[in-house]
Formats: sequence, structure tokens, C-alpha cells
Amino acid sequence: MTRIHLLFLLLSFSFSAGFLNAETKEARINHYNMKKGVALQGYDPVAYFTQGDAQKGNAKISHNHKGITYYFTSASNLDSFKKNPSKYEPQYGGWCAYALAKGGGKVKIDPKRFKIIDQKLYLFFDTPVLGNTLKKWNKGQDQAQIAAADAEWAKLTN
Repeated sequence: MTRIHLLFLLLSFSFSAGFLNAETKEARINHYNMKKGVALQGYDPVAYFTQGDAQKGNAKISHNHKGITYYFTSASNLDSFKKNPSKYEPQYGGWCAYALAKGGGKVKIDPKRFKIIDQKLYLFFDTPVLGNTLKKWNKGQDQAQIAAADAEWAKLTN
């Protein structure tokens, strides 16, 4: 292969990879559950893991990761997130895991209803009519429900 052909191939690949990353970021933003441009309704994603509690973050301690803005309760939590964002980001773009597992699509969440399963954050909704879906989730098997939610999420995001 000549140098020109190799250069053309490399440039084509680089352009394609950049284009796919832009699409991925746009798709990520389109599928994320955000309120006024902020994920988790402003709750700190790290606090779910470190405090075992839903804690409202501070807009002055914020970070945008791949188009998604998060608020944090402390600079320490922000630093932890920056070191490993995929560890702290919620599953299914922050939509209700129970609704997805039941084929109900993207349903908003109550950020105080959550569960950490295998070091991943799952969120749930709670309404007067339908009740607390975390309690409903806990009556089932985590792995079976996660598999169902994963399959539904794949349909919605592909």
C-alpha cells in the first residue's frame, strides 16, 4: 500500500470516528433524563455511592460530562466523578429502571428512590397513583429485571 493510500485511509477513519463521537454525544443528550439541562434533578451522583443517600447538589459545584451537567455537594465528590464518571452515572440515562423493565419506556424518576446494584446506580419513580416503584422492583429478581430493562433501553436508544 502506498503512503498516499495509507494516509487517505487513516484520514477517512479519523473523520469517521470523529463523526460517530459527535453522533454519540448528541444521542446521549437526547436520551438523558434532564431537568433544565441538569441530570438527576440536581442531585449529586457520587453521594448515592459514598453517603448511601440522595443529596441535592450545588449549582456552583457543577461539571459537564459529554454534554450532561451534574451538580455535586462538594469539591471532593466532583473530583471523584471526574476521575471515573462511568462509575457514578445513572443507568438508562437516569430514567426509571422499573418502568423500562416493564416495557413502559422512559419515565421520570424521584431522585430519592434509588438502588445500587453491582456498583451501578438505578433510579425509580414514585407517584401517588402508581406508588413507589422501588418497592415493586424489590419484590422481583434484580438480574432478571435488569436484563429486561437493558433490552428495552436498547430498543429505545438504537
